[in-house]
Amino acid sequence: MGKLAPAEEVTCYSSRMVQKLDQKLPVANEYLLLSGGVREGVVDLDLDELNVYARGTDYDMDFTLLVPALKLHDRNQPVTLDMRHSALCHSWLSLRLFDEGTITKWKDCCTIVDHINGATNYFFSPTKVADWFYDSISIVLSEIQKKPQRGMPKVEKVEKNGTIISIILGVGSSRMLYDIVPVVSFKGWPAVAQSWLMENHFWDGKITEEEVISGFYLVPACSYKGKKDNEWRLSFARSEVQLKKCISSSLMQAYQACKAIIIKLLSRPKAISPYHLRSMMLWACDRLPANYLAQEDYAAHFLLGLIDDLQHCLVNKMCPNYFIPQCNMLEHLSEETVMLHARKLSSVRSDPAEHLRTAIEHVKAANRLTLELQRRGSTTSIPSPQSDGGDPNQPDDRLAKKLQQLVTENPGKSISVFINPDDVTRPHFRIDDKFF
Repeated sequence: MGKLAPAEEVTCYSSRMVQKLDQKLPVANEYLLLSGGVREGVVDLDLDELNVYARGTDYDMDFTLLVPALKLHDRNQPVTLDMRHSALCHSWLSLRLFDEGTITKWKDCCTIVDHINGATNYFFSPTKVADWFYDSISIVLSEIQKKPQRGMPKVEKVEKNGTIISIILGVGSSRMLYDIVPVVSFKGWPAVAQSWLMENHFWDGKITEEEVISGFYLVPACSYKGKKDNEWRLSFARSEVQLKKCISSSLMQAYQACKAIIIKLLSRPKAISPYHLRSMMLWACDRLPANYLAQEDYAAHFLLGLIDDLQHCLVNKMCPNYFIPQCNMLEHLSEETVMLHARKLSSVRSDPAEHLRTAIEHVKAANRLTLELQRRGSTTSIPSPQSDGGDPNQPDDRLAKKLQQLVTENPGKSISVFINPDDVTRPHFRIDDKFF
């Protein structure tokens, strides 16, 4: 990851200081820093419990830091988890997998189950771990605030949002949001996802299997009917970082644009998260020919395709998890919620260019507000990392213009991209019910 910036140093330093408080965290720990906050879907967590922060007023850049509370790195065979009490993609974690010293150290962060035979089982509790981590990191950050060091970021806000600790740090005249998530880190691969490795994937030959399956996490999030105190969610964030290297810039641009358009639109009632959209993108990469996905000027087509895929998933209440396909991430939705969001998405599909322009204007307004606040707060203002021309992850209005061209050339007609894997020499369009 290279040399850490001052803000990353503070967050990692805080985690190390938490370890010194009561020696619970592993001494030699490995943190995963992800670009983008939990709200942007970098990991699959429950957004309902997150406070709403506004880019421009609350922060300029955001990151997610995964901090292992426990590590299980000494196994070569597939990791078998206790999924008897959980929905797919979730698991309880018994400390029987660890030594007696670990059980003694973490007893106060466990739920206890006594068996008929007299044995006691300690299950690592995501909610209790998150409470402990928040209390501990608050103590450390309070000390940092009492004894500020020159050149170090200022701690502006510390909040607990469900099982996530959100910290806003002031760095010069900019503010950075860090969502810190306590996790359980595993080397290897979970047995429940073993069959996924047997299939053909778009990344075959581009990166090695060892890079893709180097490890996974349990993150503190339960299923819709699960027990919050016991249930963790499997996360493949480390693998997703590797897979992202194999996705074309045009498709990533379309994904960012689609996310900007639909996430707020479909946020209430809760149904579609950025993580659903990312899963659809990965499935599209597996489904479509590589030479089609590599086209540099097809971002508009990819965006229409993602919207169509999302509509298809909603109407059928079916969005398989990319790594554990037998897990349908939309099966819990009611028919009312599905139809409400399908209608909203149809309005986007009828004029995607206008919706994209609106999303771009919101981003630009946030950027202008950021710069104005910086000018007020400092005469030596540092340019915002989210300034209008700077962030490749923000939607581009050139894409809106290309979309507009596709729509205006066929006024009053239903247009969608039809992708024919057998003929990738040109894009195909479905205008009403006719293919061209």
